[in-house]
Amino acid sequence: MTLRERAAKGIVWSVAEKWGRAAIWFLTFVVLSRLLGPEAFGLVALASTFIAFVEVFLSQGFGAAIVQRADLVREHLDTAFWATVLIGSLLTVGGIAVSGSVAAVFGEPNLGPVLRWLSISFILSALSSTQMAILRRQFAFKSLAVRSITATTAGGIVGVSLVGVIVLWRASDWRPGFDLSMKHYKELFTFGAYVAGHNILQVLVRRSDDLLIGYFLGPTLLGYYAIGYRLVLVIIRAATGIINSVAFPTFSRLQDNPERMRRAFYEVTQYTSLLAFPVFIGLAILAPEVVPALFGEKWAPSIPVMQVLALMGILQSGLAFNGSVMKAFGKPSWHFGIMLLNAVCTVLGFLLVVRWGIVAVAASFVIVGYLLAPVSYMAVHRLIQIDFRTYFRQFAAPLSASLIMVILIVGLKNIFQHQGFNSYLQLSVYLTAGGLTYLLVIGLIARSVCQQLLKRFSAAVPRWKLKKT
Repeated sequence: MTLRERAAKGIVWSVAEKWGRAAIWFLTFVVLSRLLGPEAFGLVALASTFIAFVEVFLSQGFGAAIVQRADLVREHLDTAFWATVLIGSLLTVGGIAVSGSVAAVFGEPNLGPVLRWLSISFILSALSSTQMAILRRQFAFKSLAVRSITATTAGGIVGVSLVGVIVLWRASDWRPGFDLSMKHYKELFTFGAYVAGHNILQVLVRRSDDLLIGYFLGPTLLGYYAIGYRLVLVIIRAATGIINSVAFPTFSRLQDNPERMRRAFYEVTQYTSLLAFPVFIGLAILAPEVVPALFGEKWAPSIPVMQVLALMGILQSGLAFNGSVMKAFGKPSWHFGIMLLNAVCTVLGFLLVVRWGIVAVAASFVIVGYLLAPVSYMAVHRLIQIDFRTYFRQFAAPLSASLIMVILIVGLKNIFQHQGFNSYLQLSVYLTAGGLTYLLVIGLIARSVCQQLLKRFSAAVPRWKLKKT
């Protein structure tokens, strides 16, 4: 099977994984939002923020190093596994030990027991991280999809981790031995340290707003912010993560062929924009209908947060693959440096505006992101010499089709909103009419791209056909 065929098949299974997880998570999210008030939801957001900060120290970037390395031997795998298990054990013990102190800092006693239980997930995640990296390297995305959907269905962070460990160990033929080596540890750590540093800073960027809002404005406003932010975030992951999970191992196999990587980079960026642009632009327009319909009227303050952060989703879809290019070329230090600049500017922005409320925090996040985007573009240009006119021309069709979709939706809203129709019916009409309009327009103005996309997916489909008896 060629690299292109393996990548196409990987994308199909990545769609199953990302969208399957997103659907299960989304249903859980909606149920919790209706059962819990803003204050309780804010406590959940604080707990998940702490877990995200601690968990990022777990793998030290070993997973990415395993995927990227051209020469991988058993000593790399054994060393990575046992080092990660040791760190996971220490993080579990440490998380349980400091849970009370963290709860005291935020003045929320109920936070302590939640953190103690969630800390168990560190050691469970450590037991599966190496197997997950091996399967990604081998493009075994079917096994990863089965693991992810099965674990997510089990429910709960600890439950997800435990079921995930069981499924991954069944899917992977590799078993840890004791061929440990400081030399191989250093080889992995040299690459992985920058990846881990980037991940730490990324969590800081994505979670510092939660911490500052929770500390300065309280859990109630954090709950409103979390509803707006979490929905946008899960859509970003579903839209960009589908192809990005396959892009990194694919780019890594092309690290000695910049021309092929440049063509692959153009393709995946364009495919992602076809999905991301209408979704996020539509979300910005339909947030006043989406929030009450899904979460209830009590979450109305989340609407402007969601509308502002939807603009970040558009940017993220364009930047999604820049980091994969840098890591594939063995330049994780560049990726780390760009994220360091982003983290410093973003956190400073949050500190300056948090006193003006949650919408100001969201706006600061978006503004800083757009101002710093050229730095990432220039780094990728230096590695694979992308042509900026060719690059930005890829966004013309999805942007144009999305704007036509918006015009139609706005027109329908002006017609229906004063007619007394059921809100769910109105939202269904807007989504159906908007979606069909986008598909029609994109099919007319970007027919060749759509045909090419269908051809890529068809590379994986024939292997699923049943054999004739």
